[in-house]
Amino acid sequence: MRSLFNAIFVVLLTCGLSVAQSSPAPKAADKPSSAENLPSEATVDSFMQQTFGYEPQVSWKISAIKPAPVPDLAQVDVILATPQGQQLSRFYVTTDGKHAVVGEIIPFGARPFDAVKNTLDKGITGPSRGPKNAPVTVVEFGDLQCPVCKAAQPAIEGLIAAEPNARFVFQNFPLEMHNWAAKGAAYADCVARASNDDFWKFLAKVYESQSDITAETADEKLTAIADASGLKGAEIAACASTPVTKAHVDASIALGKSVGVTGTPTLFINGRAIGNVPQVPAATLKALVDFAAKDSK
Repeated sequence: MRSLFNAIFVVLLTCGLSVAQSSPAPKAADKPSSAENLPSEATVDSFMQQTFGYEPQVSWKISAIKPAPVPDLAQVDVILATPQGQQLSRFYVTTDGKHAVVGEIIPFGARPFDAVKNTLDKGITGPSRGPKNAPVTVVEFGDLQCPVCKAAQPAIEGLIAAEPNARFVFQNFPLEMHNWAAKGAAYADCVARASNDDFWKFLAKVYESQSDITAETADEKLTAIADASGLKGAEIAACASTPVTKAHVDASIALGKSVGVTGTPTLFINGRAIGNVPQVPAATLKALVDFAAKDSK
């Protein structure tokens, strides 16, 4: 799911509501803000109370307060709960503690997406489709419990069909707010290691059954889906509970965080982050891949 902090600020303060996904923050050459300049949890909580306290349907949990990847800003991550669901959201605080910055920090420069592309090229380990030496690599960070990820799949499958010469890679990024996403990621990791081809059947079937899976039934349902995908479900279930599998999933999450992923699904086309995937026209996605292919020559 995508960050709602921008939308809620604009919307609750101006009487509207919209959904927007934050883009990844770039790596900065300068040193990030010092931990000494971070706002306290009490200050952040008071700020949230003063901002949203009038709206009883909005609640929050502070997830992280840390130096931002650019100088003179602190990064604050909160989990917002609204009638639409829980969302991991982000804003920034100036080091003098007097202003909050709501918006996206995006890469800048003559080749703004190369740093993220290089990080992903070195770190991606997930199941893939398409030639490994393709001029364009599309990476999706996804969460099997995320309804927006499910909604985005037709667009992603359409893009893969339209661009057979591009490489597509799936990376697990289960969100903390989802109660069976981590288990789903563990099963997905084991399925992918057992059979790259069967992984895509498994992923599609999990999304089809998403609304029927609960934290209590996840093992039973995911094991059955693994069986239906052509694998031995009992072996996948055993694999999913091992420390090795947890380490694989944790590494995928860390990779996503290193390139600024905060919500799912997040797509990267040769390092360029794409948000709100279900809302992006198919022609635009194809144009972005085609442009990246030409730009890589």
